Amino acid sequence: MNKIYLILLLNLFCVLIGNQASAQSKYVSLSGNVKTSDGKPASFVSVALAGTNKGTMTDDNGYYLIANIKPGNYTLKVSFVGLKTQERQVNVTAGSKNQVDFSISENASQLNEVVITGSQTLNKPVALGKANIRPLDLPQSTGVISSTVIADQQAIRLGDVVKNVSGVSLTQTRGGVAETFSSRGYSIGVAGSGGSIFKNGIISNTQGFPDASTLESIEVLKGSSALLYGNVSGGVIINLVTKKPRFDWGGSVSMLVGSFNQYKPTVDLYGPISKNLAFRVVATHENADSYRDVVHVNRTYVNPSLLYKIGTKTDILLEGDYLKSNIVPDAGVGVPNNRITITEVPKQPRNRFIYPNWAYNNTEQGSGYLTINHRFTDNWKLTAIGGLQNTKVNGFGVGVPMTIAANGDWTRTLSAVKSAEKDYSAQINLNGAFKTGFLGHQLLFGTDFTRIVAQNNTFKYTSAAGVVGTAYDKINIFDPATFNVRTDIPAIADTALTTTPQNRMGIYAQDLISITSKFKVLAGLRWSYQKAYRTTIFNYDRQQERRGATADKSDNAFSPKLALIYQPVQTTSVYASYTNNFTINSGIDIFGNNLKPSIVNQYEAGVKNEFLNGRLSANLSVYRIRNSNFAQTALVDQNGNPNTNTNIKTLSGETTSDGLEVDLNGSLSKNFYFIAGYGYNYMRYTNTTGVAGSQVEGERLINNPSHTANGSIFYTFDGGSVKGLKIGASAFYTGKRFGGNNNTVGVAPGELNSTRTGVTTANPNGTGKTSSYNALLPLTGFTTVDLSAGYSFKHISLLTKVANIFDTFNYVVHDRYSLNPIPPRMFVATLAYKF
Repeated sequence: MNKIYLILLLNLFCVLIGNQASAQSKYVSLSGNVKTSDGKPASFVSVALAGTNKGTMTDDNGYYLIANIKPGNYTLKVSFVGLKTQERQVNVTAGSKNQVDFSISENASQLNEVVITGSQTLNKPVALGKANIRPLDLPQSTGVISSTVIADQQAIRLGDVVKNVSGVSLTQTRGGVAETFSSRGYSIGVAGSGGSIFKNGIISNTQGFPDASTLESIEVLKGSSALLYGNVSGGVIINLVTKKPRFDWGGSVSMLVGSFNQYKPTVDLYGPISKNLAFRVVATHENADSYRDVVHVNRTYVNPSLLYKIGTKTDILLEGDYLKSNIVPDAGVGVPNNRITITEVPKQPRNRFIYPNWAYNNTEQGSGYLTINHRFTDNWKLTAIGGLQNTKVNGFGVGVPMTIAANGDWTRTLSAVKSAEKDYSAQINLNGAFKTGFLGHQLLFGTDFTRIVAQNNTFKYTSAAGVVGTAYDKINIFDPATFNVRTDIPAIADTALTTTPQNRMGIYAQDLISITSKFKVLAGLRWSYQKAYRTTIFNYDRQQERRGATADKSDNAFSPKLALIYQPVQTTSVYASYTNNFTINSGIDIFGNNLKPSIVNQYEAGVKNEFLNGRLSANLSVYRIRNSNFAQTALVDQNGNPNTNTNIKTLSGETTSDGLEVDLNGSLSKNFYFIAGYGYNYMRYTNTTGVAGSQVEGERLINNPSHTANGSIFYTFDGGSVKGLKIGASAFYTGKRFGGNNNTVGVAPGELNSTRTGVTTANPNGTGKTSSYNALLPLTGFTTVDLSAGYSFKHISLLTKVANIFDTFNYVVHDRYSLNPIPPRMFVATLAYKF
């Protein structure tokens, strides 16, 4: 298998290079470098050929490349928001190197001031796309939140940042130690095995919260991305882009202080070590109490990196980061009698903490990444990325409050975690541009591999009196006098270690085909292979190792993508696309075979617009995502008898997610920018068997708000007595949604007790069943508003913010069983010095 795989890669590589070489005589490329007046690279500057749809943006080193050009005379335009557009007449000829360099009038410092605002334009290339496709050529909804927005909003957590993207919402806080997000009806989780959160394009475990305030940007790719990444969420994937080394000296130091004794110093230093070697170091420490009693955070994060240039064609980037996060876990306020509504909030004050005051959750994580970029020619580039991440979590407390009586009584049981996850990742991407006849091609061909090894311990708990077991005590969540009835910390001992390995790999190819300057087609195909190995269980008492009961399980799937793109003018793109992703299923079919993956089909149409020379972007997309072979409990077994085993399933169910997203972003001057977005989603079960254990048809899935909206605006005065003054406002809306658990069919009408609310469901099979009980937790929509104000003088700046200024009260959900109150009105300020 491995040999065949390697031979296929080599053969295809040779064919592609051959095609490229045969086309060089007819179509050529134009490249060059854009520098500032003091000789520094000018990054993120637009370079385009007037009167055509050919254009690009300079990279971090000021380099640009425009491929597939017919020889001839052109007007080359260099522009950026807040700068005067420069033009130059160029003659592009065959058989020679066409290089045109520019020097803009601003120096590096002046350009950086412009970039602060100009980088807020919506349609920017995303590294997640792997192919560096021009934003208007990409038939997919994206979002990029820059470090400027992160700094202006004084955001720290990933959840504080992604809510700036339409249709993306924070849905869970997972015990106060991690975050889960939702988009288009689908969730993405914490661990690397979830596969939907990346760092610099490499799969990442986000346990312990990544530090968003230290990032260069956060990229969001909405909808299915299985073509590029395999088994990922069908709703969204997120990429954390760390700050990179620079060949000019600079940096900053800052101190953030806020409510509840929060303080967070940050240092960012960069510069050249030699002509070809540059460095960057970002470090921060956070120490804070919380609006929740007892809760405390102590976190340290360091991100060093080195960039080495080997000549003009090869770059080697080495990055590492280290996170140590000590947090008091907090699974929320509980749900008495499995029901709660916003009208019951007065029973549960926002600060009320119902867990032992000795509980802890400590995370230690180290990561390393190596990226090699090599440019064979102006048209062909190879990128190789490797990554290693090691995450260790050690925590002890009590379990999530799943069963609290109506009067507030809760029997607390001990719960601990000691886990480790090692993620090994590698990918190789070949990008090329060439012509076949009148067709232009922008090709991506690649392969990736990921190995995830997860380890989890089980425990034995012993009280000071020598009693062994998980029982701890009983409290009443409405009566503070009963909190922490016991304060002793039981002894804990490891009993067994379970190791679960998993391998994932894929081969993919994608081609953006330009039929004319207005009509384009994007087509691609990926083959993915995934294998979950049989677990090994080591018993500490017996010092013996045994194999788990579940055998190795292999899955594979093809993921195609096809999109049609029409660009009536250079600044407008209309597209329609089909793509799919797949989800791995547990359980067996009626014959005892492992279930195949469910194939989830997505249809999307949209329009992307740029106005005012790229200073204003307006995008709209609509979608339908349908899982027509959703796994659900089988009606009958292999003998035709009624099935009562919920592990025996069939791929005959269905879920449907319909939605719309609107994004409007603008940088109307170097002093002013705004971000606005709206998302609608309707995710529900659209076909179920009606048999016991199956879902209720027509019911919305939990943790998916029907409406979300966001808006931010910032303005900096640059003249008069108020020069240097910055003002801003941000508002975020999360609509109605359900927490709790989705209902299942299986309880006869006469079997309901006083703690359950029966819901009769239409059942095509005539079994007369109802849902098990009304397990949904209805949550109302809410809006939070933040106001910001600051002042800058030369190298010093002060920015302040009042978050949730109207003190809105609402909840996010913790793992379906409990609710966490959102933060109250809070104050934060950041004093910074840039040099």
